[in-house]
Amino acid sequence: MGTLRGMADPAYTEGMEGYGISTDTALGIRVPQLRKLAREIGHDHDLAIQLWDRGVHEARLLATMVGDPEQVTEDLMEAWALDIDSWDVCDLCMANLFDRTPYARSKASQWSEREEEYVKRAGFVLMATLAVHDKKARDQVFIEFLPMIEREAWDERNFVKKAVNWALRQIGKRNLALNARAIEAGERIRAQGTRPARWIASDALRELRSDKVRQRLEDRAAKAKR
Repeated sequence: MGTLRGMADPAYTEGMEGYGISTDTALGIRVPQLRKLAREIGHDHDLAIQLWDRGVHEARLLATMVGDPEQVTEDLMEAWALDIDSWDVCDLCMANLFDRTPYARSKASQWSEREEEYVKRAGFVLMATLAVHDKKARDQVFIEFLPMIEREAWDERNFVKKAVNWALRQIGKRNLALNARAIEAGERIRAQGTRPARWIASDALRELRSDKVRQRLEDRAAKAKR
């Protein structure tokens, strides 16, 4: 904590607020600085727990970087999910740590139904980060996420709808088959007619149907056949 306080730049918190990041406990440290420190520390799960329990914004970000996914329990996941009070802590916790645990898929499903804004966001962020990081997962894993994405597309809370959109886009950018499935889901979401559903669908479909994404997926498919 002394090291973190020595890295603090209170003026940086103003920029954080501009991105909708909670700064109630923030010191004002940039993420690349935290990543550098995390590389120096390496995995230290006991330290991660102690850092998280301090309740300081950057301490929790660092905890997600030094935690050991092999030592993460379901109880810890539930406890940390309830503690989250900012989208960046949510996203880094899922992308750095929780999506590498054996519980990631079940928590994505369970949390997608939760009422708490950041817990619900966490469920959809897990879907998005699993689509990127879990290279060995079968398509069926992500096909089963699509009805959950459709089901929750009504939620107009900013941090939820953006995560729903993110999950749909990342699933649709995994391969050609999932691209087709995600586009179909996007069309059904648009047909729901609510304002958040229209935004989620329009933004996702624009990217998933783009020439850039299509070409990348076709190139990937061709490479896999060689």
